[in-house]
Amino acid sequence: MTGGLGAGRYLAAGQRPDSTVTTVHELTTVDGATVRGVLATVPGARTVVCLMHPRQDVTHHPLVPLLLQAGAAVWTQHTRSVNNDLTLVHEQALLDVAAGQVFLREQGFESVVVLGHSGGGTLYAFYLEQAALAPGDRIATTPGGRPTKLADAPMPVADGAVFLAPHPGQGALLLGCIDPSVADESDPLSVVRELDPFSTANGFAEPPTSATYSTEFLQRYRAAQRDRVARIDAVAREHLARAAEARAAAKATGSAADRRRSLAPRILTVFRTDADPRTVDLSLDPSERPYGSLFGRRPDLINYGQVGFGRLTTPEAWLSTWSGLSTNADFVRCAPGVAVPTLFVELTGDQAAFPSDTRRMIAALGSDDLTVASVRGLHFGGAIAEGEPTGNELAATEIEGWLDKRFALARVDQSSRR
Repeated sequence: MTGGLGAGRYLAAGQRPDSTVTTVHELTTVDGATVRGVLATVPGARTVVCLMHPRQDVTHHPLVPLLLQAGAAVWTQHTRSVNNDLTLVHEQALLDVAAGQVFLREQGFESVVVLGHSGGGTLYAFYLEQAALAPGDRIATTPGGRPTKLADAPMPVADGAVFLAPHPGQGALLLGCIDPSVADESDPLSVVRELDPFSTANGFAEPPTSATYSTEFLQRYRAAQRDRVARIDAVAREHLARAAEARAAAKATGSAADRRRSLAPRILTVFRTDADPRTVDLSLDPSERPYGSLFGRRPDLINYGQVGFGRLTTPEAWLSTWSGLSTNADFVRCAPGVAVPTLFVELTGDQAAFPSDTRRMIAALGSDDLTVASVRGLHFGGAIAEGEPTGNELAATEIEGWLDKRFALARVDQSSRR
């Protein structure tokens, strides 16, 4: 469960054309889940752009009116885990994406283009990789061992993909910002002092002065982060093994007690996940980003609070989504399977996808028609400096130009907008 990352983080931009028609649709996935989407169209729209995020509601994303003004229809869709990622399994989220893609093909659009912002980038990269495979070659089981049903799902391949400030995946993101100095997973205040990123003895400085970490500390720190994730992985797998044993026993005995054991939830609490050294040492992976993390200007305090990535999660969701060592939803892993025309837009002040991450993601993409653009802006599309255009507005210009060269856009009357 994550706080502080709702639709309000996406800064407003633009108004919808008066001719916009908006309809709400409920879809059923191949495994029986119900998901909801909103289709906004303008007269003559032949291309639809799809926005999704694995955890967040993007219905009011500021790119929506800008894309409508450009002459595209826009589809914004929830996953089954919207605004509550306690049980978010990325392989299930692909079934949610698939339901939307099937629906849009049935509406008769000439072209379907996916647009993934932030975590939506990895969601769509994962989808495109799996959709391009023969059904029997798709991932059969989740990292926790459950059947995915991906082989049973119609998974239309989109005609194009836009990645706006994608981070490298929920698991890779958490691997970079999890605090390895937690000494006791049951005690949020426990600290291994030689690994504490917010200790002046290790290079931290009073905010907003940039920290200065040594290469030796960072090497130990990054290794310890992987060790902590591996320990949590082991706990998650042990919980899943016990649940599987209980299910097998219930099937064999019919015992209500065994059934209860199989149903009893095991919820992982993961303390302190806002501790990427790059958020407070601006000399690391230098960019135009401000001091601080996605959650605010004081990671040294936020890290100890309730807000954070993967704070509460089931073992299955941890392994599928939040474990950088176990997840399949890793942008670099999935990117070679993205073969459709692709636009990658970097935001130069991004506090989640740092320059080295961006370079790896771009290099991994498999498209022969790859366009890369860089615009000033923060991760959620805000302006870096007061009075500047927002990152979303600058990105929209790049996206419209890219779309116009490849896909049909409608003529929209720009004289009146709502």
